[in-house]
Amino acid sequence: MSVVIPAKDEAGNLPPLLEEIQGQLAGVTFEAIVVDDGSDDGTDAAILALTKELPWLRLVRHEKAAGKSAALRTGVKYAHAPLILMIDGDGQNNPIFLPKMLKMLQDDPDLGLVVGQRLKRHDSALKQRASKLANGLRSWLLGDKTRDTACGLKAIRRELYLDLPFFDTMHRFFPALVLREGWQIAHIDVEDRVRIHGSSKYGVLDRALVGLPDLFGVWWLLSRRRRVPSAQEATIDADR
Repeated sequence: MSVVIPAKDEAGNLPPLLEEIQGQLAGVTFEAIVVDDGSDDGTDAAILALTKELPWLRLVRHEKAAGKSAALRTGVKYAHAPLILMIDGDGQNNPIFLPKMLKMLQDDPDLGLVVGQRLKRHDSALKQRASKLANGLRSWLLGDKTRDTACGLKAIRRELYLDLPFFDTMHRFFPALVLREGWQIAHIDVEDRVRIHGSSKYGVLDRALVGLPDLFGVWWLLSRRRRVPSAQEATIDADR
């Protein structure tokens, strides 16, 4: 499977995170794709140097910052494996949960998405309150039964992801979009850790201003969904 890691200015956080990922996925054939979203702190140079030591590590770089959803999309498009694990590059997501999320996808062919849900947040009180309000509104309007869609820990089938409509901030609506495609979703409680290096790339106001229009846009997408029946190519039996 492929681990996709969106990152912007995370030169200090990525090396120890990659070491943890390697430890957690020991014995598993995998690749990790770091998508450098236009960093200017030397993230690309740090990761490129590590690729000499870590044959499973790949670097893809955006010429300029395009946002987390775009970075995830780039990573998935470059991925070689049918199963995708997603984890943020800031080190706040704990890779210890990756094996369990992978196994959940492997064990259930009807499961399209596994969503991490943080038990305890290390954000400011204001950001936590704003997030709780936004998650409550989203869950009520979209019916995705997910209390925390912003957690970076997710597992998804590559083919399914590529069927989803792409738009900025779509990563916050994965559960609703996956349900829209007729797949099942599952949740797993995960640990949120304190950021060691750098700072968050967004605040409360900018996230809220973008989130509301997208929320109603996804609601519209759900309302316009029409189920497409399964199809099978018809062929003439060669023996007849």
